[in-house]
Amino acid sequence: MAAPKNRPHLGRLVLLCLFLRRMWETRANLIRYSVPEETEKGYVVGNISKDLGLQLRELAERGVRIVSRGRTQLFALNLGSGSLVTAGRIDREELCARSALCLVNFKVLVEDGVQLYGIEIEVTDINDNNPKFQAENLEVKINEITAPGTRYPLPEAVDPDVGLNALQNYQLSPNHHFSLDVQTGDDGTINPELVLERALDREEEAAHHLVLIASDGGEPRRSSTVHIQVTVLDTNDNTPVFAQPIYRVTVPENVPLGTRLLTVRASDPDEGAHGEVAYKFWKISEKQSPLFQLDENTGEISTAKSLDYEECAFFEMAIQAEDGGGLKGWTKVHISVEDVNDNRPEVIVTSLFSPVREDAPQGTVIVLFNAHDGDSGKNGQVVCSIQESLPFQLEKSVEDYYRLLTSQILDREKTSEYNITVTATDRGTPPLATEIHITLHVVDINDNPPSFSQTSYSVYLPENNLRGASIFSVTAHDPDSNENARVIYSLAEDIIQGAPLSSYVSINSNTGVLYALRSFDYEQFRDLQMQVRAKDSGDPPLSSNVSVTLFVLDQNDNAPEILYPTHPTEVSTSVELAPRSAEPGYLVTKVVAVDRDSGQNAWLSYHLLKASEPGLFAVGLNTGEVRTARALMDRDALKQSLVVAVQDHGQPPLSATVTLTVAVADSIPDVLADLESFKPSTNPEDSGLTLYLVVAVAAVSCIFLAFVIVLLALRLRCWHTSRLLQASGGGLASQPASHFVGVDGVQAFLQTYSHEVSLTADSRKSHLIFPQPNYADMLISQESFEKNEPSCVSEDSKFPIEDTPLVPQAPPNTDWRFSQAQRPGTSGSQNGDETGTWPNNQFDTEMLQAMILASASEAADGSSTLGGGAGTMGLSARYGPQFTLQHVPDYRQNVYIPGSNATLTNAAGKRDGKAPASGNGNKKKSGKKEKK
Repeated sequence: MAAPKNRPHLGRLVLLCLFLRRMWETRANLIRYSVPEETEKGYVVGNISKDLGLQLRELAERGVRIVSRGRTQLFALNLGSGSLVTAGRIDREELCARSALCLVNFKVLVEDGVQLYGIEIEVTDINDNNPKFQAENLEVKINEITAPGTRYPLPEAVDPDVGLNALQNYQLSPNHHFSLDVQTGDDGTINPELVLERALDREEEAAHHLVLIASDGGEPRRSSTVHIQVTVLDTNDNTPVFAQPIYRVTVPENVPLGTRLLTVRASDPDEGAHGEVAYKFWKISEKQSPLFQLDENTGEISTAKSLDYEECAFFEMAIQAEDGGGLKGWTKVHISVEDVNDNRPEVIVTSLFSPVREDAPQGTVIVLFNAHDGDSGKNGQVVCSIQESLPFQLEKSVEDYYRLLTSQILDREKTSEYNITVTATDRGTPPLATEIHITLHVVDINDNPPSFSQTSYSVYLPENNLRGASIFSVTAHDPDSNENARVIYSLAEDIIQGAPLSSYVSINSNTGVLYALRSFDYEQFRDLQMQVRAKDSGDPPLSSNVSVTLFVLDQNDNAPEILYPTHPTEVSTSVELAPRSAEPGYLVTKVVAVDRDSGQNAWLSYHLLKASEPGLFAVGLNTGEVRTARALMDRDALKQSLVVAVQDHGQPPLSATVTLTVAVADSIPDVLADLESFKPSTNPEDSGLTLYLVVAVAAVSCIFLAFVIVLLALRLRCWHTSRLLQASGGGLASQPASHFVGVDGVQAFLQTYSHEVSLTADSRKSHLIFPQPNYADMLISQESFEKNEPSCVSEDSKFPIEDTPLVPQAPPNTDWRFSQAQRPGTSGSQNGDETGTWPNNQFDTEMLQAMILASASEAADGSSTLGGGAGTMGLSARYGPQFTLQHVPDYRQNVYIPGSNATLTNAAGKRDGKAPASGNGNKKKSGKKEKK
């Protein structure tokens, strides 16, 4: 229980130690000098740079300067010489009045490091003032019956100097009746008194003239005189007597003007004029005299001016009471002035370090200021405070100096300017306060990298774009300011398909706008990955990256490409065989096509544009399978010509056509027997024209006119036909009717190829070379036709449209972008119906090539039936030599058959429309083929 009792004593001891340490630190940093008063401006007081331990150049570099509060600067720093010099004339008496020690204190601030050094300069006195009496003439009245030895106080001379330079003694001129006695008071003042040595006789000498000399002890000696006239009065045996030897009064400093402070009273028992007393100030300083007034009749002392505790807190004066007979009495008056809280605290900013860097460490000095109050006691105690929400704290430095420090790291991006209110409040009643407002600017540093609004960007660009067109814009925001916020954009170096990224796209370094430097092709690549870097212009620069993915959108810029039947060659072609015993639905052949595009642009549909025997064959809308629509008859021609169009679903749609030649025969010998029928038929128009030419040659003169008429008639008919086609088909009206077809609103041009047939044989086997199919692989633009004259044909020569109505196809799935595992396969590679539904899965190109190679191998071995077995795509052996892998391009990215789930492998039963178990003529034909 003893420990708690000792805790207060320990606390007081700790506080005492801290106080002594602060006092020691204060004295340790105190530099003292001495300078005599009245020196000229520029007088060297001391070498401040040496005493501070600084080089001359450091005085300016470290911001060394003098700080003082509320007074005229008496000293200055000479930065050139490092000396402390006087800033003007110094009057010690004005500074310190009659104080024995006159000290001037101020501070020297080293801004770099915020260090304060106390400077104490003693101003030494010189003998520059004469002792001075309040009046030059003095009248003293003495009654003739006054006994010798009576003392009469004389006025004192005032010398503002101190020490030996102050008043030292008085001297009285020689005379027979009076002498001078000098008394030294408790406060060290010298009071002269006139002593009557011999009795006076008014009748002998009514007045005596004396001279009082006051002199100091300075060098040179200074003095002043007062003339004293002693008037001898008639008998007056009572002197005025004050009720108190000393009158004391205490008044507040804010007492109003004219307020009665006190009343002195002196009594005189004499009668008549000798008993009437008059009051007057006997001893009062020049500074005090204007402040008070004394009623000479009543002895009432009142204020003539306002009192100020801060200027003078205590007044002392002597009051004389004189009766009509010339007798006098004296008393002293002490007036004490009480301090009231009439002065607000004064705040003087000594140093303001603004702006400040936002990365300034915690504890950085922002402001150094002085807060003081002219009042005394609690009225002069000042407490300073700032707003609580600010990241700053106040710390008391030396005496009345305060430092404003940062309490945490600043962030300009949150607050770029602080309005700090410093409130200085005294402890008076009521308290008075003073506020100052300090604006602190925060300097930006490059502490924030540019930031993008998104972590990644996706850009969608249709293929076949224009070169140099802007495709996207990225924007990065940097919360810093000025150069630290100026963002420069660039692209990270990368290699795309063997070429630098800068050859594909570029970026505007100032705006972040991306430009395409080439026209992109969706079939070459689908997307382009790039990194955009945003770097600011700070020091050091900061940067950030963002991923930008450029997705190339497919456009319908590729027409369907027909893989089978293959392109005709000069030495061979292929003919499809259809037995006369074929049932309806018998699979004759299959048109295989692909489209480089994707999505709906690669969704293919097949249409029969023209057939030499309408209604005999039908083409699957989505599969491209050519099947018999009815049973074959004997009257059906051996050679059947079919024109099949393959069309995509892009906007606008593109198409390609192929001409198929189907031989209707039960065996190869039947085909050879009717080989002459495979010869290309002569064009009626060409034969007619030849006939006209022959007739014209034979009978030029007779038939010439008729030929001209017929030719004009043909021209008029063609013009009429073209007008009709233009009205119905728009811009394709100028094409020949026999070469123009329309499928589901898609207009396409067909070009016909004619080939001769020949039969060759060698030592081992014979080869049958069939006429090449008429083939067109893409739409021909209208402009190519405009260069040729349109030929005129009859209406019945137009390609007949398939009699069977087209199955309406379902709309494609909108999600046509596939992953790597969902690459489209070949057209017709899915099992399903012909309803036009979008395929659910696709085969790769390798699977298509494998199936085609298997079909070709079976055809070469002669092991395949005419109907085709599993894995042969339904292609007969006679197609093998011409259907090789070199005719199949690599379309692994975008080959698929929309709307069908049928695979390229068709069972024999499906080819001929019967079950596999039931035998049919196809097997017989296959056997014949193997036998041959």
